[in-house]
Amino acid sequence: MKLQQFQRYLVELGLALGLYAALLAVSVFLLRHGVSAAWRVPVSVMPVAALGLAAWAIIRHLNRCDEMQRRMQFDAISAAFLGTALISMCYGFLENAGFPRLSMFAVWPVMAALWAAGSIVSMVRYRA
Repeated sequence: MKLQQFQRYLVELGLALGLYAALLAVSVFLLRHGVSAAWRVPVSVMPVAALGLAAWAIIRHLNRCDEMQRRMQFDAISAAFLGTALISMCYGFLENAGFPRLSMFAVWPVMAALWAAGSIVSMVRYRA
């Protein structure tokens, strides 16, 4: 992949995540300062719009990759999906044993960490 393409991806993703942070701050502020009941749900999910832009940036990035890079990302994303499924199911059973309940917000960091780890493994694997 050309450096310019990767830099473009980082800019697109960075802008989307910056917008997410801003919308999250506005959402939390409005929810804490008494937004009317009719607006609580729309205000709560407002940051998701920026996450949609982040998803769009990732898909654009994957579409610009060559076949080898797509294969590496496919391997990494597959491992992240399967690892997240196994970890979340395992923890669900541990909750039955008395472990504290976790928020759904715990899922994305696990998936992102496994995706990053899978990307590193994939890079090492295909460079050998």
